[in-house]
Amino acid sequence: MPVIATIGSDRTGQAYNINADTVAGAIAESLGAEKLVFLTDVTGILSNSADPTTLLHRLCAEELDAMVASGAVAKGMVPKAAACTHAVRHGVASAHVLDGRVTHAILLELLTSEGVGTMVVAQ
Repeated sequence: MPVIATIGSDRTGQAYNINADTVAGAIAESLGAEKLVFLTDVTGILSNSADPTTLLHRLCAEELDAMVASGAVAKGMVPKAAACTHAVRHGVASAHVLDGRVTHAILLELLTSEGVGTMVVAQ
């Protein structure tokens, strides 16, 4: 399981902040990963970012793109959404946005029928 550092450097040693979400999506694609999992501090992708009860359990890439375009998905969730849609459009079977504060979130998402976060698929 790759863990992505958010600091990179050029040949001269200059440090750069790297968007780990973007890199994770690209690495998942290049590895031919089955799943891409983001652990964050929210329950997943919400239809109303102010209401945690509006968790969406499953979205296709097109639906997620529309949510970003409408502003329903905003701020720090935008890079995660872009990485999810990129990954599933380039061979990754599914991308998941989970609340990393939930005990056993990965197991609950992957091994139960409804899961605990949001799963993004290509179609």
